[in-house]
Amino acid sequence: MFKTIKEDIQTVFERDPAARSVVEILTCYPGFHALLIYRLSHRLWRRRWFWAARFLSHLCRFLTGIEIHPGATIGRRFFIDHGMGVVIGETAEIGDDCTLYHGVTLGGTSWAKEKRHPTLGNNVVVGSGAKILGPFKVGDNSKIGSNAVVVKEVPLNATVVGVPGRVVYANGVRVGAQTDLEHGQLPDPDEKAISCLMDQLRSLERRVKELEQGTGAVTGSPVEKREAN
Repeated sequence: MFKTIKEDIQTVFERDPAARSVVEILTCYPGFHALLIYRLSHRLWRRRWFWAARFLSHLCRFLTGIEIHPGATIGRRFFIDHGMGVVIGETAEIGDDCTLYHGVTLGGTSWAKEKRHPTLGNNVVVGSGAKILGPFKVGDNSKIGSNAVVVKEVPLNATVVGVPGRVVYANGVRVGAQTDLEHGQLPDPDEKAISCLMDQLRSLERRVKELEQGTGAVTGSPVEKREAN
């Protein structure tokens, strides 16, 4: 147990440059607190003490703003940065070395008592506000952009952005002309779409002007046209 706690503390130091001391992590990091409480509630859940496990996770939600169902499976060196609003469902599975930012939801899309929450592979980063919904897998070393809504499987080494989420980088190959994979520099597909529309509009305006100049047509308001006639 103490070895696991030590590993969790070291993980915070590695992924949060704001962490200054062990005491600060022990007292001021809700993501660390939520993980400790989850480990205890998960043990109760596995022993079939379901009410006690759920009540403990409910207290965790009240204290930290992070809701982790005790039935979820979480690997080693898991880190939740800030954490407020994070929700991890009952059948969710999280691999080793994963990072979640605030507002992330690992949710389900079914009411059936079956596997209904996502599975994250190893070394997955999920940006703030992202929603991963459904019983599919997010491949190892993948990144989910902030506020993306992912509803289908993500391959290995991929980056997903947008609503609905789409892969813009997979297996070392860029899908389209995109930026590098820094968490804070993910591409904006909406901005790109609007930019393409503006380019088309400018092209049409130039074409209309060329046609008007070629035919000698009178441009301007209806009043100006009547005066010209």
